[in-house]
Amino acid sequence: MTREEKTAIIEELKEKFANTPYFYIVDASGFSVAKDNDLRRACFNAQIEYRVVKNSLIKKALEALDTDYQPFVDEKVLKGYSGVMFSDTGNKPARLIKDFRKKNNTEKPIIKGASIDTSLYIGDHQLEALCNVKSKAELLGEVIGLLQSPMANLIGALQGQGGKIAGILKTLEEKKS
Repeated sequence: MTREEKTAIIEELKEKFANTPYFYIVDASGFSVAKDNDLRRACFNAQIEYRVVKNSLIKKALEALDTDYQPFVDEKVLKGYSGVMFSDTGNKPARLIKDFRKKNNTEKPIIKGASIDTSLYIGDHQLEALCNVKSKAELLGEVIGLLQSPMANLIGALQGQGGKIAGILKTLEEKKS
């Protein structure tokens, strides 16, 4: 690979890392061609971009960003075989990995590290935590639901009590007549 090709890949990765708030660095080494193709197909179907890239190029692209990704270097995330999953949702790659492992009865791909809105998760033991990360839309829906709940209860109580009061008044009016 020429220096120009490496520079182009670094620039492309740098732009991708800067514009994608959710990415995972995974190890899928040892897969047969069929299993690797299954993983790539699953990523494509889930609209997750999956690329295998040299660690040195990933490191240079991350170093060029404003966010501090030094823990990835310190914890040896960028060692061995590395693939990068880019997603528009923080928990989608984790759920895909979990489903892929279950479906194929394998322990791979292994999560080496993940960045979710600049929060760093290091290690495969973070899989459950990453599966439970909520997207922005899910969080907004929960907040709106929480805000609507007291108002809905108040309206329900007023409508229920109002109906009782109207019934009592109507009964009293009929007794007088």
